[in-house]
Order: sequence, then structure tokens, then C-alpha cells
Amino acid sequence: MCPPDSGAPAAQPAALDGGWGWVVVLCSFMALLLGYGSPQSLGILYPEWLLTFREGKAMTAWVGSLVAGGGLIVGPVCSVCVVNFGARPVAVFSGVMVAGGFMLSAFAPNISFLIFSYGIVVGVGNGLLYAAVVVIVCLYFDKKRGVALGIIQTGTSVGGVLYSVLQGELIQLFGVDGCLLVVGALALNVVAFAGLMRPLTPSKYYLQQHAAVSGRAAEEPSNQKPSAKDLVIAMETKELPVTCSASIKIKTRRYCQCLFSMLSVLQDRVLMALCVSLLLYCLGQFPPQLFLEDLARSSGLTDGVSSVSLVSLNSIGSSVGKLALGIIADLPQVNSVLLYALTVGVSGLGVLLIPLSRSYLDLQVLSVVLGFMAGNWTLTPYVTSQVVGTEKLAEAHGMLMFFGGVGLMLGPPVVGCFYDFTQSYDIAFCLSGGCLIVGCLTLFLAAILPRRENPRPPPLLPLHETELMSCTVTIATDAASQV
Repeated sequence: MCPPDSGAPAAQPAALDGGWGWVVVLCSFMALLLGYGSPQSLGILYPEWLLTFREGKAMTAWVGSLVAGGGLIVGPVCSVCVVNFGARPVAVFSGVMVAGGFMLSAFAPNISFLIFSYGIVVGVGNGLLYAAVVVIVCLYFDKKRGVALGIIQTGTSVGGVLYSVLQGELIQLFGVDGCLLVVGALALNVVAFAGLMRPLTPSKYYLQQHAAVSGRAAEEPSNQKPSAKDLVIAMETKELPVTCSASIKIKTRRYCQCLFSMLSVLQDRVLMALCVSLLLYCLGQFPPQLFLEDLARSSGLTDGVSSVSLVSLNSIGSSVGKLALGIIADLPQVNSVLLYALTVGVSGLGVLLIPLSRSYLDLQVLSVVLGFMAGNWTLTPYVTSQVVGTEKLAEAHGMLMFFGGVGLMLGPPVVGCFYDFTQSYDIAFCLSGGCLIVGCLTLFLAAILPRRENPRPPPLLPLHETELMSCTVTIATDAASQV
């Protein structure tokens, strides 16, 4: 976390591993279900948008890439918000933001507006929601952290299964615009579930405001009002008054310290390899999830076939995978880093087999396998907490999500461009599978090679009280007053 304003950082409270923590897990599960349900089943909306706006596949794919990657790219910002304001306020705000983005998308006149409303607004809102629920669940659980993370991460996949059916029915009844309005109304329930995410410790913003109020209350009994000549500008920094220029310097230093604190976590070789692996994984794994249904339709594999959609099968496999991988990660004899690398490698092999598929059944099997391996999203916060600890979890996970967001944002447009030029998905899927294999090997080598201790970064300089000054503000009639 960013260095606190004074003294040594407060120790993290002991994880409860139960009790109210399970209520937090349930609320987090439902919040992710409602927030990520529609983006996870975007394959249902994607063909409708192609018909509605008559744009190319690459241009339309930006909606899916931004809603999936936009929120992750701003992951470091989301983590800072959670650290400073707390998980519950951030989750409440994200619920309003996600619901507003869905409803705004119902009135999109063109694809550019849809990219903003659905891609950016909903994407950033989900990024805030994801950061909030992951951090608060990791604080509530230690020994059962893998199971707890597996349960909440399953919410996105269960939402994908339910919303793939729900959105299909809503589109037939009310059209794509009416569907988005209903989805937005459902997303408002995120606010209600977020209200039950009780924090274990007060947020930094709350502590600062409490200190400010306490300081003013302590000064009130003196009944001494400063004169206009000696008007003091008091700002809450070490409980000493400072000048405006000094306060700006202090705030700037704190922001720089926060940035250096986030970047310092990348000095760990395994974490850096995990960031690169996640970048390549998202670059290669998300496009098949988005384009697989369109591939089946354009290849004529869906003719005469009445069965569960590929999007639903992918979400079902992901639901099982997230819970199963979370349970496996909690086993003491399992190396979670190698487990994650294995899931990335198997995903690469599955994507490479897509161009060889000749029937809808083949695509269904691959959808389930890729969905199960996509359950490794449960492992990302788990592995991060194992590598850097819960003290640096927010910053490290934010940086990790930034790399993943870049991959998610670039993957679909790249595949769409390949299709627009070649009128085939084969080359694009081979490229995606190659990225996954490289990501697997990168993380695998970083995990098995001898690991030397990284040099500790220089300690962040505290804001000593001697650096702060108090001053008076001169009024216009007192030219001789000292500033």
C-alpha cells in the first residue's frame, strides 16, 4: 500500500477465515455476477451489433476489448482508490457506474458512442468493482483464501451462463436496446450487495478526516480566533499548519512515493514474469471467447444444430475451473505459480486446435476446455498474495491487471483485423495460441530457475515534521506583515 501519512504502517488485522467473511464472499459473488454477466456473454450481443451498426469486425470488436481490458488497464488507479477510500465505497460507486453504462448503451446512435458507453464506462466500473472485492476477500481470508477467491470469481462465469440465455431472450422480446436497459436495471443491485462489505479497518481517507475533526475539536475550547493579520492556513499534514506551496510539495511527494511503491513490486522476477505471462495470455485467450460463436456461424457449423451456445459452455467450464483451481491452489503440496503456468499452456494448445475443428461438437469441447482453463483468474490474486504478501497485494494486483488489460484490449481488434484481411480466423487463432505457449514458458522458467533475493529498495523518506512550516497570510492593508 502507499505509505501512510505518519509513522510506520499499521499492521494488517488477522484474517477471520469465516464468520462475516462468508457474507462478504456471497455479496462479492453476486456483485461480480451482476457486473460481469453481460460482458462475459458479449458473444450474444456482438452479432447483433454487427447487424445494427454495419461496421467491420475489427471496429465492433473494440467494444468487447475495452469492456474487458479497459477496467484492468486502470487497475493501478482502482487499487489506489481501494487503498485510500476503502472497498465498500468503491464497490458502491462502481455499481452506479456499471448500471449507468449499460443504460446509456441502449441509446447509442453509432459504434463510437457504444465503445464509450459500454466499453469504457462499463469496463472502468467493473475494474473498480473487481479491485474492491478481491482486496476485501483477501483481507478476510488466509488459510481458505483460495476457496474464497474461487467462489467469488465463479460469479463472473455463472453470470456469463445466465446472461447468455437471458440476453438472448430479452433481445427477442425487446430488441438489443431493451435488453441493455433491463441489464442496467439489474446491475443497480450491485449497490445493495456492496453495502454489506464491512471493512476490517477504516480507510485512509476516513482516518484523515477523523484526525482533522479531532484536531478542530481540540482547538475549540481555547476560544482564540486568529486575527486577520495572523490568519493561518492550516492543512492536515502531521497536524501542523503548512503553506499552500509546501502542501503541494508534500502531496506531490506522496503521489511519487505511491507510484514508486507500486513500481517497486515489479523487482520480483516471478511477479514480473507473471505480468508478462498474463499479458500474452489475455492477448491470446480472449479473442476465441469473443469470436468462436461467429466462427461457427460463418463456417455453417450451426446449421441444423439446436444445442447450448458456445458462450454458455465456455462460462460453465469457467465456473467449474475457478472453483476447482481455487481448491487445488489451497493444497500445501501444490505450487500455485506452476499451476497457473500449466493452465496457460493447455489453453494455448486448445486455441491451436480451433482451426482444425470440423464440427460444432469439436468447438463445444474446446469451449469447455478453454473455459475451465480460464478459471485461472482465481489464481492471479492468490499467486500475487503468495509472492508479495497482503501488504503489497493492492499495488501488485493493480500492476498485474494493467498488463492483463493491455492484452485484453489489443487481442480482439488484432484478430478482427486478420479476419477482415484474410476472411478467415485460422491465422489469427494460430497467432493467439502461440502467444499463450510463450507466456507459459516464460512463467515456467521464472518459477523453476534458482531465485536470488532481490535487493531491497531504498526506504521511502517519511514526511518529517521539521519539513513542515506554518505561515501567515498578509491582508491588503498590511504590506509590512511577514509572509
